[in-house]
Amino acid sequence: MSEVLVIGHRNPDTDAICSAIGYAEYKRRTGMPEAVAARCGDTNDRIDFVLKTFGVPAPRFVPDVSGRVKDIMATQVVSVPIDTTAAEAMSVLEANNIRVLPVLNPDGSCAGLLSVFKLNKFFFPVKNRLFDSRRVQASIKNIAETLSARVLVGKNLDTEEDLVLMVGAMNLESFAKRLTQYPADRLVVLVGDRLEIQDRAIREKVRAVIITGDLELSHSMEDYARKNEVTLLVSPHDSVTSAMLCRAAINVRHMMHENLLFLYEDDPLDKTAKRAMTSNFLGFPVLSAEHKMSGFLSKTDLLKKVERKLILVDHNELSQAVPGAETMEIIEIIDHHRIGTLVTSQPILFRNEPVGSTSTIVADCFLRDGIPIPPDIAGLLLAGLVSDTLNLTSPTTTKKDQDILGKLEKASGVNARQFTERLFATGSVLVSKTAAVAITSDCKEYLENGKVFSVAQIEEIGFEQFWKRKLEVLHALSDHQLQKGYFFAALLVTDVDLQTSLLLVAGSADFRELIEYDELDKYPELDSAIYELPGIVSRKKQLLPFLTHCLKQL
Repeated sequence: MSEVLVIGHRNPDTDAICSAIGYAEYKRRTGMPEAVAARCGDTNDRIDFVLKTFGVPAPRFVPDVSGRVKDIMATQVVSVPIDTTAAEAMSVLEANNIRVLPVLNPDGSCAGLLSVFKLNKFFFPVKNRLFDSRRVQASIKNIAETLSARVLVGKNLDTEEDLVLMVGAMNLESFAKRLTQYPADRLVVLVGDRLEIQDRAIREKVRAVIITGDLELSHSMEDYARKNEVTLLVSPHDSVTSAMLCRAAINVRHMMHENLLFLYEDDPLDKTAKRAMTSNFLGFPVLSAEHKMSGFLSKTDLLKKVERKLILVDHNELSQAVPGAETMEIIEIIDHHRIGTLVTSQPILFRNEPVGSTSTIVADCFLRDGIPIPPDIAGLLLAGLVSDTLNLTSPTTTKKDQDILGKLEKASGVNARQFTERLFATGSVLVSKTAAVAITSDCKEYLENGKVFSVAQIEEIGFEQFWKRKLEVLHALSDHQLQKGYFFAALLVTDVDLQTSLLLVAGSADFRELIEYDELDKYPELDSAIYELPGIVSRKKQLLPFLTHCLKQL
């Protein structure tokens, strides 16, 4: 199914979540019904507070957008139960123009695969291959159903047996001689209106007699069969056709491939394609995480294109994008950050504005096109705007942010100042999360001058909680830097009330020296690897330019 995911960056903040939901709504209202809001990271307490306040569910969680088996597998699977006859299975294969058919157990699990190739080998064996065309492994009931035969006399019809076919097309003497070659209780005799053959077969108490050509049978012969406990069927087909159809009454259980290659819904397509194409199987049962069969993948399905496109919001660098983004078609980018190094295969809509939040840009899309903003969406966009601009106090704030915030207040019926106080009083990550989670809850990766580094931000009311957990946070930041192999990892802890921040840096000692003694700005080191940054509240507009400037000095 075709879909367009509107998705923010990894470790999403409030603006990323709110702008994704808002822009997906905008796209649906302007002719893109397949637009779906998504996220590639967990929400936090503040995001949950915003979503609950405006009664909007969290965007769909998509940890990786690269192609998966479930993206191209058939979900409406044509299959047959394990008690199906070969004749029934062949009808299903022909009706659906397919070459392989899953055989299912009563619980819905896949018992095996039945292929046209396997059926052909059974009915049309290669030359010089040992082949007993007389043997039929089936129940009398399945034989009767395959022939569409009438059952005149029946006994033990449901039991599967190893039977031998004999066509009574010779004289009585020859027939009597052949009868002695096989156990009578395994013989199924096909005969037309030759009364002497019918009589001899019933007298010898063969397992069954099939009267072919839909011919009438005398009542006395029927009574004779009942007396001798010989099953009696009447087939509408001639003897040759009836004999062929009897062999097709075999259960598919005896003909299916049982050694299968199972796939899982979330298996990556690139690796799966290599495994599948080098295997001898034509198709592959697909299992869910609960090991239930949820689909079927044929080799031809691997030629399908994954019908998924991306709209990136609140970022434009692949290092910050959802994993797998580089394999998908990116059709739009809506952002307010610096322009990174992302390359697309064709021209796209790229709206990048120097405003305080991506939510501002999304709200402007509604307003510019004269589309009324629903109250809940207006509330979310207001939350994203005040979160990123600290209610218009951040240096990133523009006149456009101020104007649009006023319009969002009217559309949502929410007072921005009061809402901001409630928002920042909710969910300190330094109280509710482990240090390792807290330092990555809003973390972005950057590449500058050949150096890869990360910058995270935590917004608090006061620094009390930080000083209590200082050592934990420093150790977690150092572990993060080492695990990722970053040149350095930085954490900005911002007091939204006093509009000031602390900066923690793990990594290069030479780089850390420049923070305190840089020629342009000098930020004193209050404690080991902890610097005081008065007046610095914006990662994007204030901290990142300073850090990249320090990098250039190296």
